[in-house]
Amino acid sequence: MNQPFIPYGRQTITEADIAAVTEVLHGDFLTQGPTVAAFEHALATMVGASHAVAVNSATSALHIACLALGLGPGDRLWTTPITFVASANCGRYCGAEVDFVDIEPATGLMSSKALATKLEQAEINGMLPKVVVPVHLAGSSCDMAKIGALAERYGFAVLEDASHAIGGAYQGEPVGNCRHSAITVFSFHPVKIITTGEGGVATTNNPLLAGQMVELRSHGITKDAERFENQPAGPWVYEQQGLGFNYRLTDIQAALGLSQLQRLECVVVERNRLFKRYQDLLANLPLRLLEIPKEVRSSVHLAVIYLMDATPAKHRRVFEYLRSVGIGVQLHYVPVHLQPYYQRLGFKQGNFPKAEAYASHAISLPLFPGLSDEDQIRVAESLTKILVSEG
Repeated sequence: MNQPFIPYGRQTITEADIAAVTEVLHGDFLTQGPTVAAFEHALATMVGASHAVAVNSATSALHIACLALGLGPGDRLWTTPITFVASANCGRYCGAEVDFVDIEPATGLMSSKALATKLEQAEINGMLPKVVVPVHLAGSSCDMAKIGALAERYGFAVLEDASHAIGGAYQGEPVGNCRHSAITVFSFHPVKIITTGEGGVATTNNPLLAGQMVELRSHGITKDAERFENQPAGPWVYEQQGLGFNYRLTDIQAALGLSQLQRLECVVVERNRLFKRYQDLLANLPLRLLEIPKEVRSSVHLAVIYLMDATPAKHRRVFEYLRSVGIGVQLHYVPVHLQPYYQRLGFKQGNFPKAEAYASHAISLPLFPGLSDEDQIRVAESLTKILVSEG
């Protein structure tokens, strides 16, 4: 008898969430109204940032963040190979060159040592990056103090891709407060910590960056008469002063996000409990879970295991077996530099060996609020069965 499929992640919607969305549907604003502003204010307050700019996806937030930071043709953006492609694509959208920094194998995060070494050589060659995008993989913050110090030394801007990390903390402070960065981006896709259906937010402490991102999300338009370049013809006038986009979040989505934000702490506590239970259930198997750095409180977006002594063939067999028994494992991620688009730009196998080794051993297990004890036991028993049969 086939057992129910367990996805690697899923949204959790409550009656309070439904009521919040319904209230907006009965109101006067469906697109960008007061609920978007309320969501931005609540999120900025929660993470300790001065400004939050809500948009229709984290990809859009990364794009307008790069534009606000002045990234363009002739510039360079560096990120990690172990991320979703959007972390690199945002640089390409701006016409910039993209390069990568290898990872720390234990955590999967961008290596600050590898970054320092690469920067030293780039300075000699006159090829320093304008923007570096550290990615908080699986909900754990990168070593932002070290990356921030390197930014001051070498003069690049730091754009944190915290798509996995809302509710997390670094050195006792919330991810998103931008203490060591110019801008931080969060994702609210349904499989993330909390959701707006689709959506993203960029936080910053710089009012000029915030203002630029507000205009970029809405066609490059301003309604601030004091900033008009042409003589206004009347109070109905607006000006397009740059080339922007329709990246706006709706009040419907913001209502869902605002409701979910109220239980963010409970969600993060539950994810950490589930992660700890996996640590206990899988303790005797030839694998390890990604480490969470000591100075980090992870929001645990993902539970990633690393198969010890696995060949690429074994890695695939384990993955395919778990899928065949209804366990929706995933790989986060295929290294970006090995995607065909980036290979056509000149990247190849062997460029970032630690990231490539990670990808040939890593598997993301199901983890989300509502995952039952029985389902976690089923995952552990299935892993045990296949790993024992693999010897």
